[in-house]
This record gives sequence, structure tokens and C-alpha cells, in this order.
Amino acid sequence: MNQGDQIPELKVTPDRYLPHRYAGASGDFNPIHIDTEFAKQVGLPRNILHGLYTMAQVARANAALADGDPRALKRLSVQFRGIGLPEQEITVTGTVKEAREDRVVIDTVAEQDGNQIIRNAEAEVELSA
Repeated sequence: MNQGDQIPELKVTPDRYLPHRYAGASGDFNPIHIDTEFAKQVGLPRNILHGLYTMAQVARANAALADGDPRALKRLSVQFRGIGLPEQEITVTGTVKEAREDRVVIDTVAEQDGNQIIRNAEAEVELSA
């Protein structure tokens, strides 16, 4: 990969039950994630995705450069900039910012319905096995 190259786009649509499954896996049962009525009472449009689920999709998109091996992801930083909603497609895109012999640094964005829910994400991926 070279500077300016695009990583393969990742598209994923979380189903309506994903926040419930993720709550069980993560231990984060905050009602904004699993209770639509509560989420509306606090000003959200409905229950929202866990931010770390969205971050995991950014990690997944970048690890795909190393045949999906998560061990190749050496560094990841993100800025959470919006809320993600179940049942709406998330698109993760990225551009190689820096290319070295065996590693690349990638600027990555996760969008949903035209809104950047993660931006200014930077991943460092080791390309050699």
C-alpha cells in the first residue's frame, strides 16, 4: 500500500437486537443502549449503539489489510463524534496517510446516514506476517 491509497470499504448494518447482545458481552447495560423509551426520555431519537461497537468496526476495517488478523493492528485511536443507531448501515472508509516498508498508518472515518460517528481515527497496521 502507498500513501493516498484507499482501504477496502467496510459496510455493516447492525440489527435491532445488536445493542442487547453487545450489552451482554460488554457488561454495559446503560439503558440508552437497550431501552428505546428511556433513550427518548433523555433526548435521543431511540436506543443507540455502544461507541465501542462502532470502534470495533473501525478496527475490523483496518485489520482487513492484514487478512483480518487483529494482531496486525498495532495502534488505534478514534474520536467519537456522533451516535450510531441500530438498523442503519455503517460505512467505514480510510486513506493511507503514511506507508513504510512493513506498516501503514491510516486515517479512518465511520459514517452512518451521512453523519460521521467516528472521525479522526488513526490506525497503524503491520502488513508483514
